Amino acid sequence: MHVLLIEDDTLVASGIQAGLTVYDFVVDHVASLAAARSAMEAVSSDVVILDRGLPDGDGLALLEEWRAAGITTPVLILTARDAVSDRVAGLHGGADDYLVKPFDLDELVARLLALLRRAAGRPRALIEHGPLCLDPVAREVTVAGRPVALSRRELVLLEAFLQAPRSVLSADQLKDSLYGMNDDVESNALNVHIHHLRRKLGSRVVETVRGLGYRLGKPSAVEVPMDADTGGGRRS
Repeated sequence: MHVLLIEDDTLVASGIQAGLTVYDFVVDHVASLAAARSAMEAVSSDVVILDRGLPDGDGLALLEEWRAAGITTPVLILTARDAVSDRVAGLHGGADDYLVKPFDLDELVARLLALLRRAAGRPRALIEHGPLCLDPVAREVTVAGRPVALSRRELVLLEAFLQAPRSVLSADQLKDSLYGMNDDVESNALNVHIHHLRRKLGSRVVETVRGLGYRLGKPSAVEVPMDADTGGGRRS
């Protein structure tokens, strides 16, 4: 999942990036309102972490601007402003959640996962699709109870499909889930990852929608792999 991090404190930003990467989030960091506007136009973010005290203005003004423009991406305000009036203003201004600095990384991750879960309309943390189950916290995938080893990017790609099971996702949207703005991406990288998912989970687990992109196959398309990893390990 792609996170747009808008934070002007370099140390805080680097800590968040390092921590979220452990949970397979793809994080793009910007440090100003101007850069955030450009980033929102350039990439499809699943969730935004927004500081309020930025060099060129208040992050809340940017959030209100986005909401007025119809941008519905979930936003978590992360700020040192801890007064009740600030929290109320942030939530009224369009924030989906509000977390005060200093914060615990585990709580931040839990809140981000909750935002993604609510955005997808899921009532529980586990993501299920027929016999397939993905645990977003443990970063584990099972099919009919049997562990399946996926690489980090294969798991992130599968999660992108599971978060939007009825949607056709363009190649650009999927690449934004897998890579940051500054990553070098080979032209066939997405096709390779989709090929690996089909090989491990069933040839029809990802459907190609000609001219538009890809979508998650029906739950019945998920197959129990003959070579499922019974040890529960993951390959990097």
